[in-house]
Amino acid sequence: MRNSRTNPLPRAKIKPVQELRKIISRLKCEGKRIVFTNGCFDLLHYGHVKYLADAKKKGDILIVAINSDASVKRIKGDKRPIINEKDRLKTVASLVSVDYVVLFKEDTPLKLIKLLRPDILVKGADWSKNNIVGKDYVLSYGGRVSTVRLVKGYSTTLLIKKIKKIGFR
Repeated sequence: MRNSRTNPLPRAKIKPVQELRKIISRLKCEGKRIVFTNGCFDLLHYGHVKYLADAKKKGDILIVAINSDASVKRIKGDKRPIINEKDRLKTVASLVSVDYVVLFKEDTPLKLIKLLRPDILVKGADWSKNNIVGKDYVLSYGGRVSTVRLVKGYSTTLLIKKIKKIGFR
């Protein structure tokens, strides 16, 4: 049973891009700074949670773009993702630091960045600022590009290797 103290359902944070554009427009009129980041977010772990919390601190509203299943397969290989896109969307949307989640099907979020025009583009510090997709576009209209330090020892790849080593069947 839901009561007034529970958070909204994660589904309420998951938006199609056209609806999200309208929301962002309204929020910018209210003076809110929009932060954008993206990733696969397969097998969510503490490193992801900390990264997203730190990204949120860079502005007022955090939008997380999540790669579709097909996009993850192209980037990470045929055995990924482990968690399907619908569940990854709901899991990331469940985090307090995340305001909105959107799915994208391309291999990079450039098209989405151009549609949403965030004020601040954030990636993990494992990315060189010069290699961050959308950097030039965001800077062209006065936006900022920032990196967030990652928590050592946390990665989905390491987690998968650990599970394989343990040998669950």
